[in-house]
Amino acid sequence: QVPLVESGGGLAQPGGSLRLACAASGRTTSAHAMGWLRQAPGKDREFVAAVGWSGKSTYYADSVKGRFAISRDNSKDAIELQMNNQKPEETAVYYCAVDPTSYYSDYDPRSYLEPWGQGTRVTVSS
Repeated sequence: QVPLVESGGGLAQPGGSLRLACAASGRTTSAHAMGWLRQAPGKDREFVAAVGWSGKSTYYADSVKGRFAISRDNSKDAIELQMNNQKPEETAVYYCAVDPTSYYSDYDPRSYLEPWGQGTRVTVSS
């Protein structure tokens, strides 16, 4: 596995914003589709957002469409997740993930994403 390092988690107020970042440490991930997963306390891990290798195709869970934006910079081997208008129920550990089965693909990778980072905790609370 290629370690991924997440950053940017923390406390946000309801309706507030946070920006998560993820960078590869070691081998490049720029040829793979990547994304974000999250796991709330007592719940299963769920898909949040994904981006194809080129950065031109993005995919979102219905619950975050219009509020979250995923992007990538292959020159830096990094992706980011801008989260706006956050909700308390989105309190979770957010994981950066890779689709190791895809190479230079812009198809929706959500079913194949594997969390390769340690996760960053996001708390949405007043």
